[in-house]
Amino acid sequence: MAGRVAGARIAGQPAAAGQQSAAAGPRPVGSAAVSGAASRTNGQAAGQAAVQVGRGVQQGVGGFLRPFRRVGGILWLEVTGVFFLLFALVFGWYMWQSYAVTGGHVWNRSTSLSGLFMAVFLYLGVSSFWRASKR
Repeated sequence: MAGRVAGARIAGQPAAAGQQSAAAGPRPVGSAAVSGAASRTNGQAAGQAAVQVGRGVQQGVGGFLRPFRRVGGILWLEVTGVFFLLFALVFGWYMWQSYAVTGGHVWNRSTSLSGLFMAVFLYLGVSSFWRASKR
C-alpha cells in the first residue's frame, strides 16, 4: 500500500485518491475521470518512475561514497597492522623476559612459543602495511 501511495505522489495524483471508496465511482485526476484500466496503467507507470528514481539515488550515493570506500579500506589495513604490531611487541617483550629469567642460558618452551607468535604477528603487521601501500 505504501508503494502505491508513493507511486501516486510521484505521478502527481492527489494524496487522498487512495483513500476514496470504490462506491464513490471513478477517481478524478485533474479534471478528467479515469477508469480502472487507465488507473492501473497510471499505477504501473508511477511504479516504474519510482524504480527509476530509486536507481538514480542508488547510483548517486554509490558515486559519492566510492572514494571513501577506497580510503576506508586503506585505513582498515593500517589499523589492523598497528594491532598486529602491538601483539608482536607484547610477544617480543614476553620472549625477552622469559629468556632473561633463565640468565640467557636456557632456551625453553615458553621462549620458543613467544618467539613464534612474535614472528607471526610481525609478519601480519608488516604485510598489512605493505598491502595498504600497494593500494
